[in-house]
Amino acid sequence: MKKLRTARRKPAAKRPIRKSRERKRPELPDQRPAIGLEATVERVVELQHTIQAFSPDLPAVLSTPSMIGLMEHATVAAIYAELPPGVISVGTRIEVDHLKAVPPGATVQASARFVKYKGRFLIFEVEARSGEHVIGRGRVFRAIVDPRKHGEKARSRTSG
Repeated sequence: MKKLRTARRKPAAKRPIRKSRERKRPELPDQRPAIGLEATVERVVELQHTIQAFSPDLPAVLSTPSMIGLMEHATVAAIYAELPPGVISVGTRIEVDHLKAVPPGATVQASARFVKYKGRFLIFEVEARSGEHVIGRGRVFRAIVDPRKHGEKARSRTSG
């Protein structure tokens, strides 16, 4: 029986420690939305909300982007009245599972509950239902921003 050899690793070369750039992090306003805020929004699925709207070869069922859009709408509705004057919230990350298909004519309710802050980010638990069926669930992250600065930064990224 042959003995297996294992390769010996050479010690890792020490890398110089890079100094991280000091970034000025935006501060959250003093008046912050309260944890626990909730909202539910509702939509009747139309053909334009289905994957068939993208291609006639696909089935007429609610598309994932449409479901996520409804969930994001619920997150905005949950905190909108609690945002300080002069700021808005923008979506930054979505972690959502689309669990079941529903056809045009189905009523879909998306609900959002604000569960915590993580730095300047607001984290929401979201769920979409059609009747008794949970059709999607997950988390949506948003950030509070100054709309003028946000718009200026976005415009600076265009070429020309």
